Amino acid sequence: MSSQTYERHYEENVRLPVGADEIFSYADDFSKLSSHMNKSSSMMMGGSMQTSVDQARGQAIGSHVRMKGRMMGIELSLDEVVTERKPPNYKAWETTGRPRLLVIDNYRLGFEITEQDKSSKLRVFIDYNLPTTPSLRWLGLMFGKLYAKWCVQQMVDGARKHFMPPPSTLQPAI
Repeated sequence: MSSQTYERHYEENVRLPVGADEIFSYADDFSKLSSHMNKSSSMMMGGSMQTSVDQARGQAIGSHVRMKGRMMGIELSLDEVVTERKPPNYKAWETTGRPRLLVIDNYRLGFEITEQDKSSKLRVFIDYNLPTTPSLRWLGLMFGKLYAKWCVQQMVDGARKHFMPPPSTLQPAI
């Protein structure tokens, strides 16, 4: 459990037509759950991050995940550590040290899976602080919530696409 307190929170839920074990296996893999960070995006102003994991691949308590990249020529970096992992229902990880980010500061990300009948609910959340330096605090006030929402939505949408592929676009013959 985190000893850090956070001033902001955002979460989203999605019901998926599979069991908790399948969802946990997908979400426990940073290359899948956080893949949105490795692609150029408008939210990152065309920038992206490179993700590296330790020997445990971010799949054990104490495991580290590092990201670094550039946005508008500004170097960004962070180190996350897995703080809780309870397969097949819960995982959380937090930044350690001083992340080099623009619109949020330290954060805790995680997911919770609740199985019910033949489906499961996936809840993805972020608890975060805004930057403390005056020169970045105003950016956080303007864009922190937007970024947190985007990040969580990318994770939820990735899981949705993985477990609920779009219906066929083929038209029935008349």
